[in-house]
This record gives sequence, C-alpha cells and structure tokens, in this order.
Amino acid sequence: MHWWTSIDLAHNDAKQANIFYAKDTLIDANINRSPSSYLNNPAPERAKYTYNTDKDMVQLKFVSIDGQPIGVINWYAVHLTSMNKTNQYISSDNKGYAGLLFEGAVNGAENMPGKGPFVAAFASSNLGDVSPNTMGARCIDTGLPCDFVSSTCNNRSQLCIAFGPGKDMVDSTRIIGEKQFQKAWSMYEKDNSELEPLEGPVQFAHQYVDMPNYSVQIQDAVNGPTTVKLCTPALGYAFAAGCVDGAGGFDFTQGTTSGNDFWDLVATALVEPSEEVQKCHAPKPVLISTGELSWPYAWHPNIAETQLLRIGQLMIAAVPGEFTTMAGRRLREALNSEAINNGGPSNIKTVIAGLSNVYTHYVTTFEEYQMQRYEAGSVLYGPHTLSAHLDQYKKLTRSIFKDEDLESGPAPPFLLDSQISLVPGVVFDRPAFGHEFGDCIVQPYPFVRPNETVTATFVAGHPRNNLMTEKTFMEVEAKQEDESWKVIRTDAHFDTFFFWERTSGVGQSEAHLRWIVPGDTPEGEYRISHFGHYKNIDGSIDPYSGTTQSFMVGAV
Repeated sequence: MHWWTSIDLAHNDAKQANIFYAKDTLIDANINRSPSSYLNNPAPERAKYTYNTDKDMVQLKFVSIDGQPIGVINWYAVHLTSMNKTNQYISSDNKGYAGLLFEGAVNGAENMPGKGPFVAAFASSNLGDVSPNTMGARCIDTGLPCDFVSSTCNNRSQLCIAFGPGKDMVDSTRIIGEKQFQKAWSMYEKDNSELEPLEGPVQFAHQYVDMPNYSVQIQDAVNGPTTVKLCTPALGYAFAAGCVDGAGGFDFTQGTTSGNDFWDLVATALVEPSEEVQKCHAPKPVLISTGELSWPYAWHPNIAETQLLRIGQLMIAAVPGEFTTMAGRRLREALNSEAINNGGPSNIKTVIAGLSNVYTHYVTTFEEYQMQRYEAGSVLYGPHTLSAHLDQYKKLTRSIFKDEDLESGPAPPFLLDSQISLVPGVVFDRPAFGHEFGDCIVQPYPFVRPNETVTATFVAGHPRNNLMTEKTFMEVEAKQEDESWKVIRTDAHFDTFFFWERTSGVGQSEAHLRWIVPGDTPEGEYRISHFGHYKNIDGSIDPYSGTTQSFMVGAV
C-alpha cells in the first residue's frame, strides 16, 4: 500500500469515536544492547528506574460512538531487529507480526492481512539502545560473553552477535511479536470502564528547525550555565562498527574515541572533516563528515521536523530520531513538567513516537555520548543533541498550552525531483527453454502434515515489473466442499515466503514459494498459486500466473 493510499483510506473512513488510554508492563521482550553507555548516566538518575530499558507499553483504543472497535495504536520500546541482516525477505519484523496477530484476532480469518476494517499499529518509541534479542550478545567463536565496553571478541565486532529468544531469526521474530501482541490484547480486552478515556482538546505544534545552527543553554560541570551550538552532521567510527544486532565491517569497534590514520585517509576520498567539525563532535572521532557532502544532494538533513500532538491529557512527541532509553525518559519528564507549569492538567502524560517525519539517526544523553558506542557514533549533531531536543520540545509544549502560534521555521529542501537510483532497471524477461511464464517446475510433495513446509518453484518474471501493490505474489488455497477454491494465505502472512532469483544472464528467473503449514491447519486439499509480470524485449509488460498441482494436508 502506498503511504498516500493509507492516508486516503483513513480520511474517507473517518468517524466520531472515543479514545481510551492504557498502560501495562512487558518485562521479557527487550534488553539494553549498550549497557555500558547506560551505566555512564548519573547514578541518582538511574536509581529512579528499575530497568535499563523501558518496559511500559502504552496503548490507545479507538471505539466508535456506536461501540464498534476501530483500532489500536501502541508504543513499546524495542528495535525491529529480530530478523538479522542475513535476511533477504521483506519483513515488518516483530512489530509487524504483532499487528498481523491483532488484526487477525479482531477481523477474523475471512479477511486477508490489511483488508479488514480494524487496524492495529505497533509503533516505535525510545528504542535507540533497545534490542529484541533477549538472550544477549555472545562470542560466536567461543560462546563467551563479548567485551562489555566494545562488544568485540578478539577485537572483532563481527564475532559478537546478540541472539534469541528463538531457535532462529524467524522464530525470534514470532516470539517477540507474540509477546507484544499478548500484552496489547490483554489491555484491549479490558472493559472500557476500566480504561482511562482521553478527554479534552486536540492540538498540535510543528516546527522545522535548523539543527546545526541551534543554540541551547546547558549546565556545564565546570563553567556553569553555558550556551552551546549544535554541529553539522557527521558519523563516527562507532557508527561503522555497527552493534550487536548487526555488526559493521572491517576493524571498526564500538567505544572508539580516537581516529585511525588509515581510515582517516580513506574517508578523505569523500571529504576531509574540517577542524571545526572534529572539535564540535568530540569525543566522537569523525569518520564521514556528511554535513560537508552535497552531491548529488545533502547526505544528511540540516533541517529537522519537530512535532508535538495533544489529545486531552496525552501528549505524543513525534521525534525525528531514535532516542535511547534515558534520553526518552528525560524528554517525557521534561514535557510533563513543562505542560503542568503552563496550565496543563495534573494527569498529563507523554509518549514518544520515535522515527517520525525526517530521519536524523540517534539521540543519546550527553553522558552516553562520551562512551561512543554505536548509538553515540550515529548522533548527527554532536554531544548536545538531546539538550536541543529538550529545549525545542518544551517550546512546542508551551505553544500548545499557551495557545501560541509558532513560526513554521526554515523550509527543508524539496528533493523528490533530484532522486537517483543505483538499482539497474529490468531489461527483459524470458522463460527457460520449453517453458512458459507461470509454469511450476518444482511441484510440492503430494502429502504434508501441519508444521511441515511446502515448497514450489515457478518460471518467473522480474518482480520489479509490477510490485503488486494491494495484491500478492502468491496465494495458498483450500478446496471447499462445493469443489471451489478459497484463498487462505497471501504473501502478507507470516508463514508464507516468496523468494525470486535470476537463473541466467539472459533474463531467466525463478520464483521459490514456501508455506510453513500452521499446526491448526484442517485436513484437506490445497494448492499454491504464483502471480507476476514479465517484460518483453520491446519494453511492454504482461501479467502471468501459475498454479501447482494440489496436495493433501493430513493430520499431525
């Protein structure tokens, strides 16, 4: 679905509704992937919290005036990195799976994913340093814990990988997704009388901000109140090191606060960081001074979007980056206090909607920044980035509760007309000799049981010929008593897999389809179909389809 299609559908289906707020705790679905950075925060501040990640799930339940459920949106801090970087499939990861489960439970199996009237959104919050790989990081060569500060094994980031909780990445995605769904469902099932209705005005504030030129007053440990300015965007060595959810390349490591002559020389092939940039970002050693790169357009945004929404006693801070746990806590606390000090209700509360609008990488606390792990190495605007966000979002809060207008701020550049693509286009497709597009050349086994995998291979065209938006590349059908076939699965289901590959340099391709038969699948006759498009030598594009022989699913 195109983003504008989803907005259009929502707009045309708008109706009056009540919104109910709920909050509960989900303990075992996340861990902190940079605990050494977290420990660098002040001890009194850390003592206010039981855990080094946020365990609260916040959920809004939307119910129409006539009592019909419309949807839910919830926020829980965990990265969508259950599927690791070896994954070659399009995946919405653990939160996407949680949404599929929730919508399936309300809309019923008769509605395919994304086609029912009820919408469940599992949104991101302050997940910057939060991993779903709850077994933690281990050295894959020895099984021992990784180095606590650098997350290396024998000085190599690539050997330190976070795992779990499942037997593989798909199973881990399922487990973490199910945990989020189950907690969300338990809150949803409560009677509305047990939930907190949101009551009061609906307001919002939005402002563009020139981040490198943003000045903010901080409390310096030596000099007291001091005004500082943010930096032009740059990425550090720790960014290139990656993290335990996905290591980087070469010999980069987390926790690096000094440069390397070799990599400094290599980086100058792009641009040599100015002395001003290096000084501004310290102690981060600058690897790529992205703010000084402008071809074919700016590599990182100077203009960031800041936005705050209010629904009664709830504020939603739409932040343009990935806030770490403590950075998010400071923001929520600051906005709640600012609201109350400016006439807001005593029961005001704030939820962080992370990765909203333009993406500006990570936001850490000043103390975490000194440790220069992956998250800190990825902070674009220097060590005082969080202070600027606190200042700006308090400004947005005041504008809402004082009912003041804001200047829109400097307009960001319009880059849609300047986009380039490094992906080569499809030249043409042709079927393997003796076959037509859509021919099934590897048939499923004639008999399978639940929890087993059905596979099939088709002669295919390139999937980029038609992205099948609002459609599907595959279907699983079950034979009905009247001999008709009913679609029970599409490529949007978690247990179906569509994999395409070129099999020759002259336009030949195959599509490999898999279906992991769920344990509760009824006995009966099934088949799998594939849909696609092929490109002719003259550039025209035509549809094709193909279907396997039927196969039986038996009892366990």
